[in-house]
Amino acid sequence: MKVKVFAVLFVIAAAAFAYGQTAAELLRQVDDNEIYTTIEYEAEMIIDYQNKRFVKTMKTWGRENSDSFVEFTNPEDRGTRYLKKGGRLYVYSPDTEEVMLISGHMLKESMMGSDMSYEDTIENETLSARYDPLLGGSAVWNGRACWVLDLTAKKRTESYPRQKLWIDQETGDCLHYELFALSGAKLKDYNLVKVEVFGGRRFPVEIELRDLLRKNSKTTLVMRNVVLDKPIADSVFSQRNLSR
Repeated sequence: MKVKVFAVLFVIAAAAFAYGQTAAELLRQVDDNEIYTTIEYEAEMIIDYQNKRFVKTMKTWGRENSDSFVEFTNPEDRGTRYLKKGGRLYVYSPDTEEVMLISGHMLKESMMGSDMSYEDTIENETLSARYDPLLGGSAVWNGRACWVLDLTAKKRTESYPRQKLWIDQETGDCLHYELFALSGAKLKDYNLVKVEVFGGRRFPVEIELRDLLRKNSKTTLVMRNVVLDKPIADSVFSQRNLSR
């Protein structure tokens, strides 16, 4: 039995090296496709929750995964703005005309009623910096041959101690991933719907996210008019812009 188990592990490892990439290299490829100097786009956030649909629109600016500014433009939320800067997340409400720092237990709450928490939006570091990857073999996802990566968090403070990724063997796209609690319970999952190519880089422009702790819930983010690596003024990522 030990010989058979060792043989299986050897075949998995050999297959990965035959493909030309280790687990760490596959994870870096995922990071490289989704990292940018700057990004600017318009988006729809479609929230399906308990047989109801809510559609929110927004404009977003980001810089090096560390700074971001989001302004909602749909009638119900028009003028609501978020600023992520220096590892902190702020929100401006046009109803109260006040800026509030989102911190502590509030970070785990749903952002604008979606399946995304505030905590999900503030992480700056890459997956490679936060997790140790292990190649878990190969599988098929939606008809595509994939490598499966198991990620274990390097720090105990990580929101999701374990992640599991399905990476397309041909394109390198992360087609699906699952997020787990320390107990092993699956908390959220993600599906890639659409990719566009920008300067040779494959970038996800439509994704689906499900918070499995919410019943009958799914959030779809559709990005349009994406511009990558174009200079953005510092003033965009400022408190003054947040409360203007």
